[in-house]
Amino acid sequence: MTSLAQYVATIDLLRARDFPAQRGTSARVESGPGFHVADLRVSEDFWDADLTRVEEVLEEFEAELSVLVHALTVRWGAPAVLDLTGHLERQAMGEPVPPPLDALCGYVPELHIWRVDDRWVGLGVGQGDRELPFQLLLAVGET
Repeated sequence: MTSLAQYVATIDLLRARDFPAQRGTSARVESGPGFHVADLRVSEDFWDADLTRVEEVLEEFEAELSVLVHALTVRWGAPAVLDLTGHLERQAMGEPVPPPLDALCGYVPELHIWRVDDRWVGLGVGQGDRELPFQLLLAVGET
C-alpha cells in the first residue's frame, strides 16, 4: 500500500510536469499533448478470483480514493464529479472524445476533478474488465 504522502507527491509532480508534443508512456505514466495519466496503485488481476475477493479489493481501492479525495478537498476545496458515461456513449457513436477522457471512459465510471491554476486534476478507480486489476488513477489535463 502506498502512503497518502506518496500519492500527493505524485500529483504535485505531474501537475508541474510539461505536457509532451506526442503521446507516449514511461513507467506508469501515459502522457500526451495536454494530459498525463498515472496509475497510483494497481491491484492483482482476478482471472481465478472469487467474487468475494474482487469486492474486497474494490472496497479497499474506493477507501483509498476517499482518503485521497478528502486530503485534496482540504487542500483545494470540494471537487466536481464527472460521470464518464456520456463520453463513453459519444465514443461508441463515433463522436470525438478529447484525451485523456477518450481512454479513461472505457474503464473509469467517474472522476473527482479539481481545477488548480491552469490545469485540472482528476482521481478515480477503474477496472478494464472483470478479470483485470483495479487501478487507482490520476489524470492531469489542461483546462
